[in-house]
Amino acid sequence: MQYAHMAIRTADIFGAIAFYEVLGFSVTTRFTTGTTLACWLDGLGTKLELIQIPEPKPAPDCFYDQHYVGYYHLSFEVEDLEKELKNLVEKLGKLKILLSPRVQEISDRLYLIAFIADLDGLPIELMQPL
Repeated sequence: MQYAHMAIRTADIFGAIAFYEVLGFSVTTRFTTGTTLACWLDGLGTKLELIQIPEPKPAPDCFYDQHYVGYYHLSFEVEDLEKELKNLVEKLGKLKILLSPRVQEISDRLYLIAFIADLDGLPIELMQPL
C-alpha cells in the first residue's frame, strides 16, 4: 500500500485554496465530484484534496471537545514557528490561534508547537524541533 492523499471537506473551496496556498500548497488538479467542486493540492511533502460541501453544517469542535473521537488535526514541521505565524498573519490578515506557542515534550524530543485553525475550523499543528 502507498499513501495517496488526505481529504478535507470545506464550506468555501476558493477560500480554502487561498488558505492552503499560504501554507505552501499549490493546486495541481481541479475537478468535480458529483455536483460539487473539488481539487488536489501538493505541498509540504504531502497531497491534499479539498471538496466543497453544498449546504454545509458546522464541523464538530474536535480541538476543544475532550470527548470527540475521530480525525483530530493536520501537523506540519516548521523551521521557525514564530516567523511562520507572523508570515501567516501578514498573508492572511487574520489567523485563528487555537493554542499559542509552547514547548511540548514528545518522547525524547522537545518541540515548540502551536495550533491554528483553517477557515472551517480544522486544527492545524505547527511544530518546530528544538
